[in-house]
Amino acid sequence: MTEMTDLTSDLLGSGIPFLDYKVYAERIFFPGHRESPLHRDLGVPESRRPTVEQGLGQLSNLLNSKLFLTKFIHTLESQRTFSARDRAYVASLLTVALRGKLEYFTDILRTLLSDLVAQYVAKNPKLMLRRTETVVEKLLTNWMSICLYTFVRDSVGEPLYMLFRGIKHQVDKGPVDSVTGKAKYTLNDNRLLREDVEYRPLTLNALLAVGPGAGEAQGVPVKVLDCDTISQAKEKMLDQLYKGVPLTQRPDPRTLDVEWRSGVAGHLILSDEDVTSEVQGLWRRLNTLQHYKVPDGATVALVPCLTKHVLRENQDYVPGERTPMLEDVDEGGIRPWHLVKPSDEPEPPRPRRGSLRGGERERAKAIPEIYLTRLLSMKGTLQKFVDDLFQVILSTSRPVPLAVKYFFDLLDEQAQQHGISDQDTIHIWKTNSLPLRFWINIIKNPQFVFDVQTSDNMDAVLLVIAQTFMDACTLADHKLGRDSPINKLLYARDIPRYKRMVERYYADIRQTVPASDQEMNSVLAELSWNYSGDLGARVALHELYKYINKYYDQIITALEEDGTAQKMQLGYRLQQIAAAVENKVTDL
Repeated sequence: MTEMTDLTSDLLGSGIPFLDYKVYAERIFFPGHRESPLHRDLGVPESRRPTVEQGLGQLSNLLNSKLFLTKFIHTLESQRTFSARDRAYVASLLTVALRGKLEYFTDILRTLLSDLVAQYVAKNPKLMLRRTETVVEKLLTNWMSICLYTFVRDSVGEPLYMLFRGIKHQVDKGPVDSVTGKAKYTLNDNRLLREDVEYRPLTLNALLAVGPGAGEAQGVPVKVLDCDTISQAKEKMLDQLYKGVPLTQRPDPRTLDVEWRSGVAGHLILSDEDVTSEVQGLWRRLNTLQHYKVPDGATVALVPCLTKHVLRENQDYVPGERTPMLEDVDEGGIRPWHLVKPSDEPEPPRPRRGSLRGGERERAKAIPEIYLTRLLSMKGTLQKFVDDLFQVILSTSRPVPLAVKYFFDLLDEQAQQHGISDQDTIHIWKTNSLPLRFWINIIKNPQFVFDVQTSDNMDAVLLVIAQTFMDACTLADHKLGRDSPINKLLYARDIPRYKRMVERYYADIRQTVPASDQEMNSVLAELSWNYSGDLGARVALHELYKYINKYYDQIITALEEDGTAQKMQLGYRLQQIAAAVENKVTDL
């Protein structure tokens, strides 16, 4: 545990690499993209640009009509070809387009939520807000993200970053198979390296031969394992040499080579694969420090690559994520392996990354005692970090963010209006709107908040912690058995305590003085002012127009069938916008 205490003091020195609001918002609004899809030009000919921009300005004004905006959303949602992905994308485009008008955005959210409640009360109210199947559900995710950014930075950021670093520190202490992503130290039995791999810790003296501080004679001690591949050792070297430096300000590891220096003239470039690699049949073993016989105390330097690495563009790349190289097969059909040579049988497909259910489905038989003990020891090491994080998220000892109070009151109000007195239903609504919709997302994706790199085995650990937080917020009691999901087995003693924290949190919030619309509006006005940096509003409007164009006739019909919309000439205004943006000849 002393190592973990060192970690704390280490962090206070180097600081926490928070993302600025713009990047944080973009990663939450548009997950799974290399960067925001709005970081580009309008893509219209120069000769038409002034007319198109004028039309987009008119569209921006038309979105300020609450009647138009609600009709637009409801019309899109009634189209069979308007997919779940489209709904989330349109919600985020609207969030960007209305970013400077958060009071109005909140009013729209309230109205659409009220429509959603009416819809679910008639069916099964407990299922409301469970997924993101409607525009309003994604609008709510985005609204919470905007309103809670300050709270994340000022309160939750530190324990979340401590947990992130604690996991990384612990995972790195044991072998990690760079091909399968399985690790000796984990909380997730699906990502557990079950085989006993012999290894020895080494401390290398690392130097930097590029960028600021290059050529300094004094090296930095870096802890590695002799079974680490050269790429793994390089990552650990970069972490120490660039301690406290955000990921985006570090050199790309693919542009650097590891050079082992011995004596005056002994310089050897080390790499994962070269002519010295062991090849047996169709399998090539990745080179490790042990393969090169690098001794404890050896001096290694990061030097610029002499060979250009071709980056494969077709790979899905998400900022801050690193996945194992399971699919790397040579043209000659030779497969890489690292710590454990797989059987020649292909592996069953792994569950989708981040899926809360996948891990449970994959487990066919109970986990043997010996592995459970190993997982429990990892759990014990991380316990304080997990407790601290949950404590800060669920604490009412300091003022709860006004947005949380405001939204929970709104849910209580909706329940009252619809005659719902069942407290379980209201508990589920609150869980689905805040812990499930926002906190789980943040716990599973620290790269939404920090400028850091996660890895497959860290994701697996965070997933178990996120599942535990989810269990704390659910009302159902899980009967424990040998085949229970791993998170329920590991945290069996803690979940009742976490559940009480959640219940107390909801009860305390209900007791506090209601947040008036005036107070909330003043907070929203301040947020609109503080975070009004351009996220690409013009491109967002152009993207929204593509949906107007696709469902143009249906939207015009919906506007013409509404008496008030007719009086306000909303259909006519939309026709004018179409004429400007698209050169569309309409019956004006």
